[in-house]
This record gives sequence, C-alpha cells and structure tokens, in this order.
Amino acid sequence: MLQPPPAHPGMREDEIDTPALVIDLDAFEYNLDTMAAMIADKPVKLRAHAKTHKSPVIALQQMARGAVGQCVQKVAEAEILAWGGVPDILVSNEVVGALKLARLAALSKIARVAVCADDAPQIAAIAAAAENAGVRLSVLVEIDAGGKRCGVNSGPDAVALAQLIAASPHLRFGGLQAYHGSAQHLRQPAQRAAAIASAAEGCRRTVEQLRQVGLDCPIVGGAGTGTFMHEATSGVYTELQAGSYCFMDADYAANLDDAGKPVSTFRHALFVLGTVMSAARPGVAVLDIGHKAVAVDCGLPLVWQRPDVRYVGASDEHGTLNFGPETAAPKLGEKLRLVPGHCDPTVDRHEWYVGVRNGRVECLWPVAAHGAMF
Repeated sequence: MLQPPPAHPGMREDEIDTPALVIDLDAFEYNLDTMAAMIADKPVKLRAHAKTHKSPVIALQQMARGAVGQCVQKVAEAEILAWGGVPDILVSNEVVGALKLARLAALSKIARVAVCADDAPQIAAIAAAAENAGVRLSVLVEIDAGGKRCGVNSGPDAVALAQLIAASPHLRFGGLQAYHGSAQHLRQPAQRAAAIASAAEGCRRTVEQLRQVGLDCPIVGGAGTGTFMHEATSGVYTELQAGSYCFMDADYAANLDDAGKPVSTFRHALFVLGTVMSAARPGVAVLDIGHKAVAVDCGLPLVWQRPDVRYVGASDEHGTLNFGPETAAPKLGEKLRLVPGHCDPTVDRHEWYVGVRNGRVECLWPVAAHGAMF
C-alpha cells in the first residue's frame, strides 16, 4: 500500500515532510540529456537500467531521448514497467522458478521481453515456460565478464549455450550479456579501462566463434555508469546498461578521471531530504534519516553543500551529524539534503519521488517498482 506523498505540487521545498526522496529536476534532466549526447555518435544504444529508478515515468523519459528500452533485475520490475507502457525490457539476470518464468512468458504478450541464462537447465526451463504460454522468448547468454558472479565462461562454453537456445522452437538467441559490475567502482581510470578491455576481448572472441557456427549475435550488452564510454568505444558492445547516471550517487562520484579529480560528467540529482530532529548537544545534530531512509552499504551519505557538517552514523530512524565549533550549527527543524552513497537501494526504501525545481515542488512520481524483489 502506498503511503501518502510527503508533498504536493506548488509547495516550497522546506515544507516537504521528511524523510523524502527528492529529485532536482534540472540536474536530472541535464543527466539524461548529457548521456544521450555522449553516445549519439557511438555505435551503441542505451538500454538504461531501471533497477536504479524503478519508475515507468523515468524509463519513458529515457526512451524519449533515444534509449531502446530498459533493463531490470526482477520479473516484478519487468511487469511494472510493461504495465506502465515500456515496450522493450531485458531481465539482465537469471530467472529461476516455474512461477516466475510463467509470469515472464505471459508478460511477453504485451511487451518485448528477454531474459538471461548461464546454464543448460535454465534454458530448458525457459523453453518449457515459453511453450506453455504459446510464445517465443528471447534469451541472452550471460558470460562472466570479470565480476565472478553469474555467467558462463566466454568462448566455447557460451557458444554451446547459444546453440541450445537457437535449437529450441520456443526460444530465440538474443545475444550476450556481459556486465562487469565490480569494474564500475574501480577508482583509477586505468583500472577501469583495463577491466573493460578484458571483458570486451572475451565478448569479441565469443562473437567470432558464434559466427563460425552460423549464429548472429544481435546484442552484446553490459556497461554501467562507471565505465560506459569504454564499452561504447570497444567496437563490440551494442547496448549500454548504465542506470545510476540519471541520479549520480556519492560512490560513483568518487571515481577519478585522468587528471586525478572526481568524475563530474553527471550531476547529483537525487537526495534524501531530512529534518533536524534533535540539536541538544554541542557539535551534534540528529536527522530523521537512518537506515530505513538511506542505504549505507557503499558508505555514509554526504550532507549537500555543507562540507563542514558530516553524517557520521546511522541507526534505524536517526542519522547523527557532527560539526566543529566554528560551524553554523544546524537548527532544530532545519531541512538538509543528503547525497546517498548508493542510489539504487536508497530509492527502494521510498514510495514517492518529489520533483523539485527552483525551490518548489513541481511533480510527484510513484516509485512504482518499490520492493519488487521477486
């Protein structure tokens, strides 16, 4: 059940109830436009990852700027996007279980849906679900691009799975899924470049071996906000799966460029707005933003435009701020924005986006796939 929204259009930002998930609409639109411009002359298309935003509203804005579709990680996310009008969806993940596969196959009757697999029993189960639903599903072979998580070895092992898919009358070989997740957060540019060069070489070799057995490879997908330009210029990737770029969290912003400075291509557009709920002790203030309102798996959030104030600890409902004696102390009832360390799980803690421009609430968007983990 959706909770009542924490704001309404026309309200001043300092009137928003908290904790609230706030989008700076100018920065958000800048990020969407910047990504579209950066890859406009590259031989790739964006298939933006909706596990970041969980919103058909945002997905359709990305597609209006040239994205060919969306990625998701869960069947429930795919359903919510399809019901919201998104026509082309890749579950960039393995789906195991007859119930989930039946839902996925049924969904393919209202949208173009694809899924990934990395072993033969998965392929057989997907084929059975497709046969039962009377549809033909597109399946990508996931290869281990270096993340040591899901994925079969590139080369002959991947080709063998592709042949299994192509041989099924209920499936269609859709290509390769080759996302290197851990490369996204390597801080030095040379490290990121080397990781993606290795992933691209595995893809290139596999594509050539697929051709040798008579199989075209329509999609080679991967990439994220930390590395997308390496995949875009690799000559082998055809789709980019960046997601966090639309919001830009603190962890991605810690990646460095060739000059040793923080990457600044995209702007911080997502914030958790909080209220100072206690200011009883010198040098300490407490926000109403704890674990339940902001994810801390990739580090504690930053206090926006207040480098003199540090978020130093989170409990369930409280966030502790520290500051020195020379700092203007946050006052009881004062509203502060936090930049989350990791935007994806932070978004999943909320049910509404509050879109703000020029200090006023302009729109409210539901986080429609909030909690969609099955």
